[in-house]
Amino acid sequence: MERDALTADAAPTKDAWRDRLSEIGAAEGFYEELGAQHTALHVKRGDTLIVTFENLDDVYKGGESKMPWGFGFVEKRGWSMLGLMAHDWTWYRDEAVYDFFDQLRDEGFFDGFKRVVFYGASMGGYAAAAFSAACPGAGVVTISPQATLSREDASWETRYRKAWSRDFSTRYGYAPDMLATASYAYVFYDPLAPLDAMHAALFRGENIRKMRCRYFGHRIASMWIQLGILTEVVEGAIEGTLTNARFYHLLRGRRDNRRYQREMLERLNKKGRPALVAQYCEAVMARKPGPKFRNALKAANKKLGR
Repeated sequence: MERDALTADAAPTKDAWRDRLSEIGAAEGFYEELGAQHTALHVKRGDTLIVTFENLDDVYKGGESKMPWGFGFVEKRGWSMLGLMAHDWTWYRDEAVYDFFDQLRDEGFFDGFKRVVFYGASMGGYAAAAFSAACPGAGVVTISPQATLSREDASWETRYRKAWSRDFSTRYGYAPDMLATASYAYVFYDPLAPLDAMHAALFRGENIRKMRCRYFGHRIASMWIQLGILTEVVEGAIEGTLTNARFYHLLRGRRDNRRYQREMLERLNKKGRPALVAQYCEAVMARKPGPKFRNALKAANKKLGR
């Protein structure tokens, strides 16, 4: 792609950047403003369509390409893309977005592709699950998704206060129900992150494939990047071929990842188990010494009277 208004050097205003996205859409697919808070960019390439969801401000801050998440990933594989972007933490709860997906469904837009996969993380994971209902038979890949933020159905959800006033009871509202017509739906989550685990528990059905990422926290994809496994995981999930056995084999590398080791140490400390803390620190330091684990080992041994 040519280096122009999308480059960091040019420092485009958001209006200029959106004008450029409009030009790309006009040349290769379409670009639409969906009310005041959402936009959609479609780039037509191959007969596989990836539908993504994210926060537009995150895209704008995302480096030189300033394109929707995965644009380069999708482009390299010759796939088509429909990137939905929110201008705020809206969870895509907007009549304009509902109408947009109704129109795509009614006009047979999705019928022009052999395979359609909806993809998103957190807020985008919720949206990927919810709006997949517009394309029965689609695949879905969600990372740390919310089932709903309805105060009636998820009063235990204490995050995302900004979106609590949104209406989750109308069209495309309750994400788990919207997956009924999906051919398959991967739900990646950390079972030790209580709120994410509670949302994941609401996703049920024979087409649901739950993939547990213990000690990864909410930002699972960033850990995949650190482990160097994101490409294989995402490709396998999009193709619907990723198995539990292969996935958990790929996760073995986490044992040598510093972020994972720090998460583990923090959880062991919170449990008040100095013997386990000492044992874990010794195992970590046998592979790669570090001051954090050295100090934690000293503190644990002191508690144990060693």
